[in-house]
Amino acid sequence: MADTDQDAAAPDRVRPLPGQPQCATGEGAVRRVLRWLAEDRSSLAAAATLLIVLAVTLLAPVYADKISGRDPFRSQSGATVVLDGVPVQVIQQSTEGLGLGVTPIGPTWKPGPYFLGADMQGRDVMSRVLYGGQASLIVASAAAIVTLTLAASIGICAGFFGGWVDWVVSHLLDVLWAFPVYLFAISLAIVLLTADLHVGPIVISATSLWVPILIVGIIYVPYVARPIRGQVLALREVEFVKAAVGLGIPTHRILLLDILPNVATSIMVFLPMMIALNIGTESALSFLSLGVQPPGASWGTVIRDGQSLIYTRPWVAIAPGIMVIITIAALNVLGDGMRQAFDPRAQLRG
Repeated sequence: MADTDQDAAAPDRVRPLPGQPQCATGEGAVRRVLRWLAEDRSSLAAAATLLIVLAVTLLAPVYADKISGRDPFRSQSGATVVLDGVPVQVIQQSTEGLGLGVTPIGPTWKPGPYFLGADMQGRDVMSRVLYGGQASLIVASAAAIVTLTLAASIGICAGFFGGWVDWVVSHLLDVLWAFPVYLFAISLAIVLLTADLHVGPIVISATSLWVPILIVGIIYVPYVARPIRGQVLALREVEFVKAAVGLGIPTHRILLLDILPNVATSIMVFLPMMIALNIGTESALSFLSLGVQPPGASWGTVIRDGQSLIYTRPWVAIAPGIMVIITIAALNVLGDGMRQAFDPRAQLRG
């Protein structure tokens, strides 16, 4: 009877002792990040840059409809544009060499259609870059969430349960780790792009954005799960976790209320860095025709479209390349700022 009373009185969560790891999520974590952003100019500038990039990509439909007036997803090879009162063909006869080829119109540098010129199908490059930014950011952000969700689940379970669970997970991660990242991504892409993916009643089209999201989201799981597993291995030996186990608190409550909050800060720090990494990976896969599929646009597909025009119309490839560099740099600076915000030693160094 006494045991029953003790179990009934057992708390749902054991508080950590002073000096032990504590939950850094919730309002405290948000305040810490906001305070760091207010004090660190580089992080603040990076956040502002990301907001600008996000804003201009969200305005892609407005630009395409109200300013460009061209459908960025349909061929415009027979279209004309009026420049200084003179109708000009969007796709023009080449004046180089034997003059047998064609060249798209170059940048007009004027508000209106073809501000950055056209690609070989006569599509407005500026509209393609803005729409491509939407796709690249969606794929990178969603893939980061997929990676962190899978990695956190795997790392927490392996680190907490240990034994054969940890052995199986660790060796599986080692096998995946042995594959070069891009070789692994290309292998997944070949499988997923061959036909539509059927998951029970759910059908994922081979041309859907979910395909690059899954590809990019899966390939980096081993690289994130391993450090989370190591952190949980250390947390498992902390007194408040041992006390919770000894009191018979259900395992799922320990994982959700004691373990997860103490690895949440690591997950938050991983997020901007993973998005930055994913943008580069998605751009590379799309450049190889293994990411976002036509007629869709991403920064990688626009760079691929400009590959054959690099000498005559370099802005087709340069413009999305600049956007990739700016966005990745801003995310890395912001991620470094978040890491320092959650690192107690940063205050001692600062």
